[in-house]
Amino acid sequence: MTERDDKPKSLAPGKAGGAAPSEADGRNAAAPSKVTALASRGRRLLRHALVFITLLIVVDAIAGEKGLLALLQARREYSALERSLDRARTENAELREMARRLREDPNAIEEQARRELGLIKPGETLFIIKDLEKKP
Repeated sequence: MTERDDKPKSLAPGKAGGAAPSEADGRNAAAPSKVTALASRGRRLLRHALVFITLLIVVDAIAGEKGLLALLQARREYSALERSLDRARTENAELREMARRLREDPNAIEEQARRELGLIKPGETLFIIKDLEKKP
């Protein structure tokens, strides 16, 4: 055997080899397990709190005032307004073209008067054809 193996090993610093632990040592042995349990519980509570906060942030990002659903709704409204604006621009261009034709083309004025007012030239005959509804 070596010298190391011959020396008695002590259980606690400053105490002789195989002496039984005192009452104070027993309390110190129980304290680390309590500390470990409290630390474990604290970590678990922290983890639960972080998960809860993360869920709140995700829900707010999806359904909140400026969330994903609001963004999608705003995009739909934007598309609808864009289509409405395109229709208004097209109608505006048609009306400008009609106004230009009415200012510059006498035939356009005559065509409009015949269509809108039902006017005819002297010597023309107007025929009005009415559809008769069939009775069963």
